[in-house]
Amino acid sequence: MTPHDTPHTPAAPASIPASTLAAAPEPAAAPAEFTALMQEVTAGAERFDHRRHVHLTWLAVRRHGRAAALTLVADGIRATATRAGAPQKFHVTMTRAWVELVARHATDDEDFTAFADRHPDLFDKGLLARHYRPGTLTDDRARTEWVEPDLKPFDRQPS
Repeated sequence: MTPHDTPHTPAAPASIPASTLAAAPEPAAAPAEFTALMQEVTAGAERFDHRRHVHLTWLAVRRHGRAAALTLVADGIRATATRAGAPQKFHVTMTRAWVELVARHATDDEDFTAFADRHPDLFDKGLLARHYRPGTLTDDRARTEWVEPDLKPFDRQPS
């Protein structure tokens, strides 16, 4: 997804106003389903914050499965960053890591509120620092390609 403020990861960009993300014209590369998910999770919101990132990812995983959600979320975030004039803010490893973490905890029998209550660690923006060494996520390689966790593997396998 995007960088998060922790001692081990790059500083997070200021959150983007939700209305800007939902209302911006969609470039050809961004999936229409991503735009629909974005509109769903930002309805009535002033900002697209970490909780909304997790919510969007949870919806994508639930509706499309882990593999398709990874593509959908990655393409959507990449297109959004490019549209905002900051393509360098797209981070392959962070995006996939968050999709993997959400997918490992998503189940078929709960709504997002129940999911959030059951998995509060996913709302800790510093969670990736438990899985990656300092410097791994700031490396250019992690920004442009998938890098496996190098401190602690992710818990539970995706369904």
